[in-house]
Amino acid sequence: MDHRSDDEDSPRSPATRAHIPTGFSLDDAFSDKEDMDVPEFSPAAIRQEFAKSMNAAETWQVGEGGLDDLVTKIGFSVDADASVSTFDIDAGHDSPPSLAYSPSPSRIQSQSSSHQDSLYEVPLSSGFSSISLSENRLPPPRQHEEPEEIVSDYPAVQIDLSAPEAVAKEVHVDGASDVRASMETNASDSAHPMQHPQYAASLDHIRAKGPPTPVNVPLANAGAASTSALPLPSPAPLPTSSSLPTPTTPKFSDPPPPNRHRVTRSVGPSMLDKVISKTRPPYLPPKPRTEDRKHQHDWEEMMKRSRAAEEKRRRALLERRLARERRIEESIEIWEREIVPDWTVVNRNSSLRRLWWQGIPTRLRAPMWQAAVGNALALSKDSYKTCSSRAKRALASGSFPTTVLNLLEEDIRTTLPSIHLFAPERGPLYQDLREMLCAWVVARSDEGLGYVRGVAKIAAMILLNMPSAQGFVVLRNVLERHCLRSFYGGMSSRDDVEAYYRIFDTLLADGMPKIYFNFKQHQVSPAAYLPDWLVPLFLDHLPFEACARVWDVIMLEGDAFLYRAALAILGVLEPRLFFPDKTELLELLRGENKAALEAAKREGRLLNNGKYEMYGVDEENLWERIDSMDEWWRESTWKRLIERELPDL
Repeated sequence: MDHRSDDEDSPRSPATRAHIPTGFSLDDAFSDKEDMDVPEFSPAAIRQEFAKSMNAAETWQVGEGGLDDLVTKIGFSVDADASVSTFDIDAGHDSPPSLAYSPSPSRIQSQSSSHQDSLYEVPLSSGFSSISLSENRLPPPRQHEEPEEIVSDYPAVQIDLSAPEAVAKEVHVDGASDVRASMETNASDSAHPMQHPQYAASLDHIRAKGPPTPVNVPLANAGAASTSALPLPSPAPLPTSSSLPTPTTPKFSDPPPPNRHRVTRSVGPSMLDKVISKTRPPYLPPKPRTEDRKHQHDWEEMMKRSRAAEEKRRRALLERRLARERRIEESIEIWEREIVPDWTVVNRNSSLRRLWWQGIPTRLRAPMWQAAVGNALALSKDSYKTCSSRAKRALASGSFPTTVLNLLEEDIRTTLPSIHLFAPERGPLYQDLREMLCAWVVARSDEGLGYVRGVAKIAAMILLNMPSAQGFVVLRNVLERHCLRSFYGGMSSRDDVEAYYRIFDTLLADGMPKIYFNFKQHQVSPAAYLPDWLVPLFLDHLPFEACARVWDVIMLEGDAFLYRAALAILGVLEPRLFFPDKTELLELLRGENKAALEAAKREGRLLNNGKYEMYGVDEENLWERIDSMDEWWRESTWKRLIERELPDL
């Protein structure tokens, strides 16, 4: 294939032809035909290549031995008959470099026919391959014989790039210096190989080369060696190509600092929030801006009125509760005169029974609970002291079960978090509660029963109203009632628990058929929610004030009121229970409905006083529902169901 540069078409001056030696061709160095596969360069690419090579050249220095040591360190031979850009570095270190000139046209033609074979043949010698590219420094120079000086027929050329256009000038130096300069430059090429060596002679890699003197050798590019010794005439300008731009002096600067993202804080609604419609779903056509603003304003006014109504409702509820507490305090005289001497009178007097249902005065709650619960187990006054001593000895000796103790501590951490009296390690009643629970575990161990999560709530409620010794007796007798004993009895009482589930289903179907059929449709049985209510006696789900009043009646009425209170809770929650999805229904019964939680937070309500507080369940509406059940609730129905499902009882 014939490789010719673009300038071959233009006539050359006689002076130029006179200076070019016979047998020498520039075609292999400056040809830009497509067959050579030379890429098109831009000024930006040239500046980038200059910057890379300048950074790499800073560590290349000539040692104290001068250029002779640098020449002898890299063994190679240069064939004078080859083109200027073609070198053979296959010679070993033991043989000095040699120049042999035998002009042969056939040899020139064969070398110019293949650009990749003739342009930059640089096989590294064994001595030069040991140079570390990562450290960018030369190994210690080796002592070699000085090469004999051979005068070359080709003049040395210096290319000046400081001017706007590159200018090649002939430099008259002796042959040995010329050879040493070529060897030094080729060593630089080997130390910094280019990604594509076949492009080494392109104009992109031409740089200014000073006379070869024993000083620091600045290397601008790895490919500069192939053109530093071109035999171009001094006055003639450098041949240019139409596809190669004229190089200019690059300007280097420090790399820009890395961009660091600055965290910005939101100062208001984003542009998307300002234009997006908040009053129409995204799958519908957008509204006009005026209509959208009007609807947004109407929604804000509606929410403002809703918040005002909610605040008014809370104030009314607080006023009614305070009024009820005042009535209870005013009824203390009746309690002390009529009920305290003989509490059984409430079973015979309906007005006194109604007074009990309205709530026991706080200071009379301890003796009334003790009297109503009784002492069916016939526990002595020293029973708590005995069980507590056994528990302390077990804890001191390490024989107290670790799993039971961890379960007990976890139960205490979730007990009445709103009043902070039982907080671990810092609550004033924490130690009393822990000792009572340990004593209860020891007392149940005699029956082969263990700890049940939820008993800490019952023990804490009792401790708020009476001392530990009295509270321990009340705790054991309350949990000894048949319904609670079944739920606290473990696997041995599983059949009784199933019987109580059937009883609850029957009462639900009789009193609230819509809720019953909704639960049946979603296959929600009482086992999914009833134990969570009965085991802690509603303390996890109801507000504290409502739960205290429920407890007053539970102590008097027994297991029957447990089911009546549970049905009343479902009655209050009835508008929320008709979900199309079973998962949402169970989340609501567990007190984990996300929509209600977000609405309660938006209204600013505290949610640490019972899980159902966010549903609006309070003492007022709960007792309204309980009172309304008088129309269909019959004690005879409860007794009949107990006899049917639990005949042994």
